[in-house]
Amino acid sequence: MEEIINKVANSALEVFDLEDYYPKGMRVQIDISQWLLEGFLLKEKDFREHLKNHDWSQYQDQYVAVHCSTDAIIPAWALILVSVHLAPFAKKVVNGTIEDLDGSLYEEILSKIDYSAYQGKPVIVKGCSRKPVPMRAYILATNYLQPFARSIMYGEACSAVPLYKESKK
Repeated sequence: MEEIINKVANSALEVFDLEDYYPKGMRVQIDISQWLLEGFLLKEKDFREHLKNHDWSQYQDQYVAVHCSTDAIIPAWALILVSVHLAPFAKKVVNGTIEDLDGSLYEEILSKIDYSAYQGKPVIVKGCSRKPVPMRAYILATNYLQPFARSIMYGEACSAVPLYKESKK
């Protein structure tokens, strides 16, 4: 019987796992429709009163996404005012959903990585993760890797989909 050889482990293939860069910390979403009249109408005096009486300390050291779940037309200052109240407590505040928040966090993290370690190598961007890695992060990682990698694939080594191959010079 022949010995089973793990060709993936012996290859030059580099795995780029976005889950390794997943920022630790609690994520929370605030829906400002709770402070609107019937969820749709922003009355400035009432809105400011709700914000003044809200316990902002509950967001201490958390990542916060601020959005409105209704089709209300919200003036820009309202979202900015919510972020002003959150600033002393939250680690980061973004306008949007939790996925937007995670995308923003990954944008910061991925922009600081030294990708030169992938120079001239075949890279696989690991596709399966147990953490909620947003599509935006996969696109950003691929864009950052492209100037360095010889080739880029997506998925798992056993079933990778080719995305990019450096052109022969």
